[in-house]
Amino acid sequence: MQQVTTRGRDARGEGSAPAPFERRLDARLVLSVVAAGIMSFSDVVVETAMNVTFPALMAEFSVGTSTVQWMTTAYLLVLAIVIPTSGHLNRTFATRPIFLVAMCLYIAGIACGASAQSFGALLLGRCLEGAGTGIALPLMFNIIQEQAPERQMGTMMGVGSLVCALAPAVGPSLGGWISENLGWRWIFLALLPVLFVALVLGLCSIRQSHEVARERFDVRGWLVLDASFVCLVLASSEAGVLGFWSPVVLALLAAFAVLLLAFARVERSQERPLIDLSILSSRRFRLTLLSLVCMQFTVLALSFLLPNYSQLVMGAGATTAGSILLPGCLVGAVLAPVSGRIYDRLGAARPILVGCACQIVACALLLATAEAQSTLTATLLYLVFAFGQGLLAGNLMTSALSALPARTKPDGNASLNTLMQLAGALGTSVVTAVVNAAQAGALATGAALGSEAYALATMRGTRASLAVLVALTLADLALQLRVLLGGRARAGARA
Repeated sequence: MQQVTTRGRDARGEGSAPAPFERRLDARLVLSVVAAGIMSFSDVVVETAMNVTFPALMAEFSVGTSTVQWMTTAYLLVLAIVIPTSGHLNRTFATRPIFLVAMCLYIAGIACGASAQSFGALLLGRCLEGAGTGIALPLMFNIIQEQAPERQMGTMMGVGSLVCALAPAVGPSLGGWISENLGWRWIFLALLPVLFVALVLGLCSIRQSHEVARERFDVRGWLVLDASFVCLVLASSEAGVLGFWSPVVLALLAAFAVLLLAFARVERSQERPLIDLSILSSRRFRLTLLSLVCMQFTVLALSFLLPNYSQLVMGAGATTAGSILLPGCLVGAVLAPVSGRIYDRLGAARPILVGCACQIVACALLLATAEAQSTLTATLLYLVFAFGQGLLAGNLMTSALSALPARTKPDGNASLNTLMQLAGALGTSVVTAVVNAAQAGALATGAALGSEAYALATMRGTRASLAVLVALTLADLALQLRVLLGGRARAGARA
């Protein structure tokens, strides 16, 4: 059995003598992961379900499209601000109190959304949900990294990925049905019993596995990093409306780059930085981080493109369009723990390279068949893509974090989760900008919304976006070939 020593504070935050912690895969570990993961699951359900209700929200609260989009933008901003603090929270506070704070924030956000009488109150609830999820998502993977046996790490990372991967399958269909039959407030109300169950599970199962000690919080680094992420999220949001070549968007992207460089400089001068940037010295971690960014960009971009294309080009209804993703999401979710077990038994190369190949084939065929595509074809091809995603998501995170020493794993976890969230936002905004540009060109020539010319323009914009995604999936494969083949070459040289 693997053991680590904990001291300082127990799970209640009280002082304790040094005690060995035994890494073991048991019911308490699984329940801890599920309890923390339910918040992430619930939040993706809310996000995808509420997207269906935007027209109803606009009518009820008398707001426009640019205002209602802040439901997503504000959430992403809070998430990007909170996730980088997870490493500091993990080192400074016991695990159970962190979970309790995250859950209280999230339940407060859900209650605020369910009872909102104004758009501002609804937005406040979304921000509270973002804060809770920003704490809970890294916490779930920190628990796995600290408590799961090394030989079963891939399996448990797959379990964590399964909890999150089920949500995109449930959200659109559930949101559409609830909003049509019960009203949008029931999207929040239906989750409250699930969250209270998760709260009880977490309080009963979460164990303390590492030493904690009070340390000074890097306020300056946090503020600089927050400012950079605010610029990136705003640039992503505005790009969908103004286009990526807008002076406003370009200025925001330039500010993001400058502030990110300033953050790196600030962190080098800190005795205990917000994020230990030495994690980037690991070639495996650095390249796999880029690979995860490419994958998450593609996943979120495709989840926007296919339902949009189905409605505007193929003339499908909202329920049919939302169901395109359902079989693939279910397959990807079920495959996540299985692919982790494959990782544990056979290593990283086979599941990761097969996953990359599946995503390349799916995106290439979606591009090739765009002009004569049916809902069934899109569903089947997305099934292939999601199969690849199921092989990749958890295994890439496991591979990246395995390259880091134990003391910097929370920093690596915070970096992975933050950049994956931002990559997803960027993926949606980039393809939205590309499709909007094509549609604007059609409207400029006098085409009407819903006309054949407008549908043709949407198809052209979608094809251009799919070409970008094919390039990114190829880049993902190239990065992983460098990681996996390079690692074998260095191992052979040492032998």
